[in-house]
Amino acid sequence: MTNTTPAYKRILLKLSGEALMGDDSYGINRGVIERIVAEIGEVVALGVQVAIVIGGGNIFRGVAPAAAGMDRATADYMGMLATVMNAMALQDAMKHQGLECRVQSALNLEQVAEPFIRGKALRYLEEGTVVIFGAGTGNPFFTTDTAAALRGVEMSADVVIKATKVDGIYTADPKKDPSATRYEKLSFDEAIAKNLKVMDATALTLCRDQNLPIIVFSIFKLGALKRVVMGEGEGTLVHL
Repeated sequence: MTNTTPAYKRILLKLSGEALMGDDSYGINRGVIERIVAEIGEVVALGVQVAIVIGGGNIFRGVAPAAAGMDRATADYMGMLATVMNAMALQDAMKHQGLECRVQSALNLEQVAEPFIRGKALRYLEEGTVVIFGAGTGNPFFTTDTAAALRGVEMSADVVIKATKVDGIYTADPKKDPSATRYEKLSFDEAIAKNLKVMDATALTLCRDQNLPIIVFSIFKLGALKRVVMGEGEGTLVHL
């Protein structure tokens, strides 16, 4: 018997910049972004409140060779700006599909995005508006995974859902090791101790300390996001 009520009322969806590339070598693939937005729209239609943190790897990849000898903080700020570009592209795609959406940036970029204001973001979510958080945490030396954990806690999300190219967490890289098996569930301590590259240690520790579960799933499996939200055992659950 399938569930008819979503398992989660409010989610924080972590999208990597690479997810927006599709099979391209860098940049934003319009077809891919439209399909991802359609999946998000299905979840919003269920009454689930959706906040999103997006990475910038698809854009930053194009300048990464030039950044090799760059000051780390400068490179990180460039990466943050790339996430804002992705957030704007995602917002535009959502508007084309009739979804209410707001972008809030951790860096002050008032011409293109609202500043991050927690109370306003919470109000948008309660109104059924999708909120996209750009520019990571606004600080260098922190990944967008950590930004997802932080915003998830700040938004009182029920779960952080990390969208990847793989349908969960495996014992080894399934592309390199055919015998790799998928975990259905893992504890935070196991994920950290086994260094499974789910998220960086800072993000995992923050989620563990705040008892905020993480689900890792493939954004490229049709309907997978809806199945995660409905609690149908899609992907891998990381919890206390």
